[in-house]
Amino acid sequence: MDLKKLYIDGQWVAPLSGQYIDVENPATKETFATVAAAGEQDVAAAALAAAKAFPAWAARPMEERIDFMRKLLKELIQFEPQMVDAVVNELGIPVSFVKTNHIGYQFVRTQSYIDLAPKLPLVEKLPQSVVYRRPLGVIGCITPWNYPLGQIIQKVIPAILVGATVVLKPSQSTPVTAYYLAEAFDRAGFPKGVFNFIPGRSGEIGNAICDDPNISMISFTGSTKAGIKVSQRALATMKRISMELGGKSPFIILPGADYEKAVRMCFNSLLLNSGQTCTALSRLIIPKEAKAEIEQIILKVLPEYTVGDPTLETTKVGAVASKEQWNIVDSYIAKGIEEGATVLAGGRPEPPEKGYFINPTVFTDVTNDMTIAQEEIFGPVLCVLTYEGVDQALAIANDTKYGLNGAVWGPDKEEATKVAEGILSGNIYVNGSPRDVTAPFGGFKDSGLGREGGKDGMLEFTEPQAIFNA
Repeated sequence: MDLKKLYIDGQWVAPLSGQYIDVENPATKETFATVAAAGEQDVAAAALAAAKAFPAWAARPMEERIDFMRKLLKELIQFEPQMVDAVVNELGIPVSFVKTNHIGYQFVRTQSYIDLAPKLPLVEKLPQSVVYRRPLGVIGCITPWNYPLGQIIQKVIPAILVGATVVLKPSQSTPVTAYYLAEAFDRAGFPKGVFNFIPGRSGEIGNAICDDPNISMISFTGSTKAGIKVSQRALATMKRISMELGGKSPFIILPGADYEKAVRMCFNSLLLNSGQTCTALSRLIIPKEAKAEIEQIILKVLPEYTVGDPTLETTKVGAVASKEQWNIVDSYIAKGIEEGATVLAGGRPEPPEKGYFINPTVFTDVTNDMTIAQEEIFGPVLCVLTYEGVDQALAIANDTKYGLNGAVWGPDKEEATKVAEGILSGNIYVNGSPRDVTAPFGGFKDSGLGREGGKDGMLEFTEPQAIFNA
């Protein structure tokens, strides 16, 4: 595996662009890898290879596609140590979290798609017709930097299983982990052109993918602003689109709940990936009468989330992904102070001399009209808001343009579930319940279009065709 090559039509090839990208370790500010940077000609070659491979791949029985995917998973697991190292280096996230969430959980996700594939309703008989779910064709997958493997797995695996072929463009900030996935595809013996891998610079390659006539669908994950631009460009050639976008997720704590358990869940969601998770529970909505008590619990628990060297098992919070991201988060912290929120913990970070580290920052006395309560910060910053009565809690929770994730914690599960049903979000957790890997994932409002995960996420890469044969 050569990091200075692309994977197109079943082989590792030098980029026609002749360009390369240096990859920085955000925890040390050192360049640790140099990878190929695809250009427009490389996109065209990858899309053409995928288009040529599509008819035969779509025609293969599902059982054969599943067998290939089982081989892929076996090969991918062999690269677990290397992928852990790659994520720690290119993202600066602590090794303990990388092992479990960035890598280990992606094996579980992949297996879930393999298990679901035979159960998909790809042929449905209606009273006077038969509806077939046809694979869409070539899928252009554009993924972000915050989960270098996970965001890819959610797109590439289900698309290929249902019979589509893929052109993958990972983030230029975190491309190294994806090289191991490409190598696993090669070793698993997939037919040429089914999977194509073209790292490159975002604007140039993203635009070329959106414009290419051989690509039928764009599956994009990123900010809402970027998603709108990608969607508009893709629709110029009537491509199908699936957008997993931003979030500003509320966490309602009900009176009498186990406040400490709820705070720990909030911190785990927000801090373990340095706040760089679209589903991060970044708005903590608490009973006004319990404000002082919960603030003390926050101050008690927060020191457990140690910031530092991501290669140490004892570190809980690593760096943010880049100097650009550090600047964004710092500006939001400054904005929160300017708007009059109270800094309960943390505050503006020291200049990033050795790495892009930001201590977890907690704002209290936040009101929902503040910028920090409305905009996605994508950093380790928590906004604490208070409410009087459940109706007000729900009003605060839903007073946002986003609707991706949410949570409720209460003393009674049935009551908490009822409150959860009032939150306008695609996913909502009740009393710390675990994620169901077979459930659909996606957002309401400005948090996106379509779904990933589960059967819904697999059918996203198909299109229904009704044949009337009564």
